Amino acid sequence: MYAHIEELADRMTEKLVACRRDFHKHAESGWFEMRTASLIARRLTDMGYEVLAGRDVCLDESRMGLPPEEELEKNCLRAKEQGADTEFLEKVRGGFTGVMGILRCGEGPTVALRFDIDALGVVEDASPGHRPFREGFSSVNPGMMHACGHDGHAAIGLGVAEILMAVKDGLRGTVKIIFQPAEEGVRGAKSIVDKGHLDGVDFVLACHVTERTTAEDRGTDITAGTGGSLATSKMDAYYYGKSAHAGGDPQEGRNALAAAVTAVQNLLAIPRNSKSDTRVNVGTLHAGSGRNVIPEFAKMELEVRGKTSEGNIYMEQWAQRILRTAAEMHDCTCEVKKMGEAFLLESDRPLMELIRDVCEQNLGTVKVHPQLRREASGSEDFSYMMKRVQDQGGQASMLRILTETAAVAHNSRYDFDDTDALPKAVKAISAVTFRLLSGGCRC
Repeated sequence: MYAHIEELADRMTEKLVACRRDFHKHAESGWFEMRTASLIARRLTDMGYEVLAGRDVCLDESRMGLPPEEELEKNCLRAKEQGADTEFLEKVRGGFTGVMGILRCGEGPTVALRFDIDALGVVEDASPGHRPFREGFSSVNPGMMHACGHDGHAAIGLGVAEILMAVKDGLRGTVKIIFQPAEEGVRGAKSIVDKGHLDGVDFVLACHVTERTTAEDRGTDITAGTGGSLATSKMDAYYYGKSAHAGGDPQEGRNALAAAVTAVQNLLAIPRNSKSDTRVNVGTLHAGSGRNVIPEFAKMELEVRGKTSEGNIYMEQWAQRILRTAAEMHDCTCEVKKMGEAFLLESDRPLMELIRDVCEQNLGTVKVHPQLRREASGSEDFSYMMKRVQDQGGQASMLRILTETAAVAHNSRYDFDDTDALPKAVKAISAVTFRLLSGGCRC
């Protein structure tokens, strides 16, 4: 059966690449993925999956960092113009852009597979040296670009779905293939977890296209797991004061900008914690209307991180206290909104070992990195799903799909070798899922 999985993946390489490049050309950032989600839902339906979309996947009140309603509606109209499936577009309208395909194959474990689908708010390079521009699949949506490989992840998910349907007679259990919106900014997974879709899941897997950097990387195709990513909280702080003439009646004003600046100075001075590496950053601060007007409003975008979940909680509690105390010092008020959150991500070793064994013993074209676990420097929304499954006694792992890239992730010139990465990812994830659902699991 594994040879059949490899053969199927090799035969669909051209289709995978075309799918990835279509998603790349029509990039949609977090909660705007309405064309992307509608086409994924249609493909899954045509394959024969039980399909959930929109509000059936994402819990409304758990969606974080939502764009304004008028922007969501504007993108919905654009998605329709760019070929969205009209039936499913209505389901995902308003930023309910999660999709899930379910394949039920009798009694057995439940395996969830997560694939993120959102683009970044990046203006894509438009020079002849950039392959997507040169070959006609660079983003046509200004200020939105797949600069982190999620276009590839979506294509991989559809490829895996096709293979699992083809081998379903050999499966015993349930597969949930989750296409997740708004991973960037760690905003989307919580809404799917809070909807209950990870409850009762025994194994959950995800993947991420990753640049080859070392000599060992160049001789391998995947790592069996990921660990060490930072827990994080993303917040927006809004300061409200009172405007007044800065020369004529300064005593009548309450300076929201002064409150925000006081907060910035103290945020960057949060005491270190001996139990965890920590981070804090204030990324933006907007305030004021003129040099002679006391600012009545200020908005700050900030984040904290921790090498442990406890470290991140420590930083967030300090940050929340500083934000509000700074407002009180300047007789202002402060509103803090949580815009994103992720936990520590750590793959389970037994599952990583199973991934390695499946690939090494059964897939001749997928080479596993000798280091099962690759360190991650940032934060990852998949940690929400991972934690829910691990807290229930299940296991989780995030594979790294190693390939050549044109630039580092989140760069306007980012591109990756899709003909290399996509079929190998499909083979590995399909084969591992088959093992987990065919009675061959030794975890």
